[in-house]
Amino acid sequence: MATLSWSDLPPDLLVLVLECLPSLADRVRLRTVCHPWRSNARQHSLPPLLTLPDGTFLSIPDGEVIRMPVPKDARCCGSVDSCLFLMEIDGGCSLVNPFSRVTVELPKLGTVGCYNSFNVTSEHKPVIPSALDLSPDSLVAMLILHDRRGSKVCICQPPIATDMSSARASWPFDDIAFFNGKLHGLGDRNKLFVIDMDYESDKPKITSIRCIISYGYGLRDLPQSVSREKVHKKREYLVECCGRLLRVRRFFQSDHHGRTSRYLKHHNTVGFDVFEAGMSANSGQWRKVNNLGGQALFVGRRSKSLPAVEHNGIQRDCIYFLRDYCPTKDPLRDSGMYNMRTGMITPLLSETVAVPQLHGGNWCPTWIFPYY
Repeated sequence: MATLSWSDLPPDLLVLVLECLPSLADRVRLRTVCHPWRSNARQHSLPPLLTLPDGTFLSIPDGEVIRMPVPKDARCCGSVDSCLFLMEIDGGCSLVNPFSRVTVELPKLGTVGCYNSFNVTSEHKPVIPSALDLSPDSLVAMLILHDRRGSKVCICQPPIATDMSSARASWPFDDIAFFNGKLHGLGDRNKLFVIDMDYESDKPKITSIRCIISYGYGLRDLPQSVSREKVHKKREYLVECCGRLLRVRRFFQSDHHGRTSRYLKHHNTVGFDVFEAGMSANSGQWRKVNNLGGQALFVGRRSKSLPAVEHNGIQRDCIYFLRDYCPTKDPLRDSGMYNMRTGMITPLLSETVAVPQLHGGNWCPTWIFPYY
């Protein structure tokens, strides 16, 4: 008789075990046992998590705080699906899955741009071509923004890559995203670019940056929640959603007057609008959309769309946002959920959920999606 292992546990029994686990942390850990358990457990969805400054994780929207082993002496500067993008004090970088502890080493991207100890003045946004688990030779693209005045796109391929291909944009990119196998960049003046790469060489290289969209209806309009009597600021994101590439505009306004109104740290989010990129030769422009087709968007240093029906407590046609600018020790400062149908903003956590009490830490808030 053949010897059976835990990986041979039938999927229906595995789901029963998952449903009996009261702790979200235990349901996440179960997926790290082996590949069959991870694959079979994906039909039992997990809620997204928000990283907290002290290195713990907050479940949205039920507010459960999860404590998982995380590398010491490193700062979380973003995420890619179920992996954290960590940067060490010497500029060394890695993608680390805090649940399985799988690590993918990256070049010292912390030395690109301006970087001095943990006084980070550059913002890093990593993206990968596929939402599947990272493999040792995964392609990783990184957008590096320096004080919003310039940007650099870096392409690297682990393991432990010793160099990288990069290209400076003639104007800053706000965000990058893979869509239909190609890397796209959202530029200034309503432009969308394709970043062409050469895959034939030993290491992928950036060969050109082409503008494919520079026009759209409604881009000068403002959401009703944005006061026309006050100065507003914007922050923009690119998100792939059900075969569409979406441009999400986030609007800020401040109740302060005078000099303080110039600084984003004194502003609060007051509204959003969303545009779809028309990719065909005849459309080539931005088109405003009024719903997300039942999806929910999570925007920040890592943006992603999720089918709301598969996630308990996550509402459809809503945009979940966090404070991904001007770091603060309060992870829920200027964070919430924007309902595209009503134009209303509500807190990330239910009123019945206690806000976690934090004691120090220097991680930036970012979304992480356990094994989605």
